[in-house]
Parts: sequence; structure tokens; C-alpha cells
Amino acid sequence: MKIGFLFPGQGSQNVGMGKDIYEEYEAVKKIYNKVQELTGIDIAQISFEGPEEKLNETKYTQLAILTMSLAILEILKSNNIVAEMSAGLSLGEYTAIINSGAISFEEGVKLVQKRGEYMQNLLPKGNWQMSAIMGLTDEQVEDVCKKVKSGFVVPANYNCVGQVAISGEKEGIEEAGNIAKEMGAKKVIPLKTAGPFHTEKLIESSHALRKELEKITINNFKTQVIKNIDGEIYKDTDDVKDILAKHIINPVRFSKTIQNMLENGIDTFIEIGPGKTLSGFVKRTPTDKEIKILNVNNIENFKNAINLINQCRGTV
Repeated sequence: MKIGFLFPGQGSQNVGMGKDIYEEYEAVKKIYNKVQELTGIDIAQISFEGPEEKLNETKYTQLAILTMSLAILEILKSNNIVAEMSAGLSLGEYTAIINSGAISFEEGVKLVQKRGEYMQNLLPKGNWQMSAIMGLTDEQVEDVCKKVKSGFVVPANYNCVGQVAISGEKEGIEEAGNIAKEMGAKKVIPLKTAGPFHTEKLIESSHALRKELEKITINNFKTQVIKNIDGEIYKDTDDVKDILAKHIINPVRFSKTIQNMLENGIDTFIEIGPGKTLSGFVKRTPTDKEIKILNVNNIENFKNAINLINQCRGTV
């Protein structure tokens, strides 16, 4: 068994996420309390009680998802479940990096707080939207974006085979959706995001984040982490600060990320945090290998994951 962790990004949030785990485990409460001490934000209250409009504000969304994922990691570690390799979608990459020890918990939490604030407050004026196009190839989606006449639209997240998220101006996104359907797309789904993420429009946020990154310490990676920016494993010689600064203005290569994990022998994927989006991406990735895909986002599936892994290890 070779375990790989997957950490979700913005758009996976929902009011009430993590509440049952918080109420059950003292280690989880400690993580939420630490985050509140570091940021001054009662992220437990926002996560558990909302309202949804507040949770969906980027400056809270990113911190809420990060906190939940880090909290779950604590109880997984206490059950001797660790990963040889990990990756996250957009924001989720920060969780993976913190888990690897390359950035400390304290600096990572503060960095994500700033990232969320910048991505919310430094957006250029406009009516922005992101949508997922399903059923077309990467090249077809790129062609769709080139055909749009009514606004800025580019591919933002190459999620998996047959699914690419596009990002840009709402009018252009709607036109792209219509073009995609004419070209045979199965679905076009609006995403719960609030900006033209992973595009050049976030250049001001990127510059501001770079200044924050200069203040932190980058350590060697204790476990392997795959970068969104190119789908390759981080090397200790990589300029992590430069990569993370460019991260929010470049497309996410998550389909390549999953393929890389498979090629490196990962046969058990555990998605840690709200939702099951990344598990779905893995399921849609062609492979001859026999793989297991688990989610940990509530007490029930946490216990199911523990039991299954222990059975596979022969410890039950």
C-alpha cells in the first residue's frame, strides 16, 4: 500500500463542514484554536454556522478549508496514517506543503490568510466567474476560449481527463459555455468561486503575495509534494517562493498531477477536507492499476478509512 493525500481547494466548502469531527476529537479542537490565535478569526464558527455568504468570501473560505484539512491530518497521524506523496488543488497545495514540513504550521496559516485576503481584495473590477466544462479534451477547451468574443476567458484548472475549468469575465464564460455545448460538451457547471483565479488578472495579488513569501522560511520537504504549476514533484532546489507567487496566475495542471502520482506507485488516494471533487478526478483518470479512493471529511468516513487501511495492512 502506497498512500497519497489529496487536499481540496476553494469551491469545496459547505456550512457545517468539519463540525462533527471537531466535536469528537480534542486534537481537532486544538488545531482550530491555534488557527484562531494566529489569525484572530473564529474560523470554527464561520465553518460550522456560516452564513454561507460569509463562508464563501475568499478570505474566509481558504482559511476554513485549510484548517479542516490540517485538523483531519492530526487524527490521521495519530492512527499512523501518513502519505509518501501529496498534492492539492490550488489552495490545497499549501496544505500539502505544510504537511510536508517545507513551511511551518504557523507561517503556513498566516500565509494562507494573506493569500485569501489578497485574492479577495485585490481583484480588478469586473464581474468574474469560473465554470467547469465536462466532456471535451484540453485542446477543445482551449479552442473554445479562443473563440469567445464577449470577454476575457482562459483555461484555469486542467482537472482530469475530460474536465477543464475556465476562468474570466461572466459574459465571456457564458458565451464559452454555449460554444462548448455546441462542440459536444456534456455539462458546463458554474463554480463556487469569486474571481478570475489562475489567470493574469490576479497579477496584483501575485505581487502582494510574493512580498509575504519573502518573509517566511522554506525547509526541505520531508515527503514528496507535486506542484500545480507543472504537475512535477517539488525538488529541494526549486524556488518555492517564486512558484507559489506564480501559482495564482497560472493554470493548475491537476490531471498531470494525478498521473504523476499513479506513475510513482500511489495506489491509495485519500482526499482530506470538504467534498469529494478530487476523488472524482482520480476516478476519471485512466489506469490499469487497482487503486483505492477514500474520503475523510466526517466521522463516519474517517472511521471507515481507518478500518480499511488497517485491514489492508493486516493490523485488524
